Amino acid sequence: MSTLHVAKVLNNNVIIANHPEHGEVVVIEKGIGFNRKQGASIPLDAVEKMFILTNQQEQEQYKQLVPQVDENLIEVIGEIIKYISQKTNTVLNEHIHIALTDHISFAIKRLEQDIAIHNPFLFETKEIYPLEYELAEYAIHLIHEKLGVDLGEDEIGFVALHINSAMTNRHVSEVREHTQLITDLVNMVEEELKLRILRHSLDYSRLLTHLRFAIERIRRGEKVAVVEKLEALLSQEYPDLYELAYRLTKVMEQRLNKPVYQAEISYLTMHLHRLTVHHK
Repeated sequence: MSTLHVAKVLNNNVIIANHPEHGEVVVIEKGIGFNRKQGASIPLDAVEKMFILTNQQEQEQYKQLVPQVDENLIEVIGEIIKYISQKTNTVLNEHIHIALTDHISFAIKRLEQDIAIHNPFLFETKEIYPLEYELAEYAIHLIHEKLGVDLGEDEIGFVALHINSAMTNRHVSEVREHTQLITDLVNMVEEELKLRILRHSLDYSRLLTHLRFAIERIRRGEKVAVVEKLEALLSQEYPDLYELAYRLTKVMEQRLNKPVYQAEISYLTMHLHRLTVHHK
């Protein structure tokens, strides 16, 4: 039977071990290090539900992080990641162990020092990533329940972005940049059309959804078919909205550093038209 051999115990929940396939790995599981000695064997079938960091860079970062973090927090983070993986039936990018542990640990330290950080994208995050937001709510609730620390609603939004990053294999900075881009585009629409879109309205939700999917199409280089008659009609009938849609796509093009297909302007013009009709 294939086995892991313990190389070093970092704490009760984290060990360094030698894996028959991956070589040196970091293994994370509640109680995995308790009473384990160097050289001890652990059957691989006993670690099927454990987290094994195989990427060398991730391992080194995590080894540096562990001594700086409360052991109880590592245990809770493990529960959170396991819950997310089960609920989404997704193999999460292993970087979430470092990113989420580091983020939550720092958030707790800020709270202890009474340093509050406002999340300017909280509502947008909730609308754009509803599943991730729900999972983040669970995470913040579990931290409160297990550690007695209430990190608050702003942190739910930050954690949701980390979850999306792990699910989509995108760096959290990219996820955050896309959320910022959507917020800036909405502000641009409101300013140009001289209207305020109620944040809990269906119109707002629709606009965020449209912009999110447009950004995803642009990011993937997905071409949208052009309907030339429709484009000509929209540019003639709604020149101001068409011009605004054009400028919005130029902002996307610049910020994403990707070309935007012409058809996106037409679809965005139609959406803006529906928005103005509803607003009136």
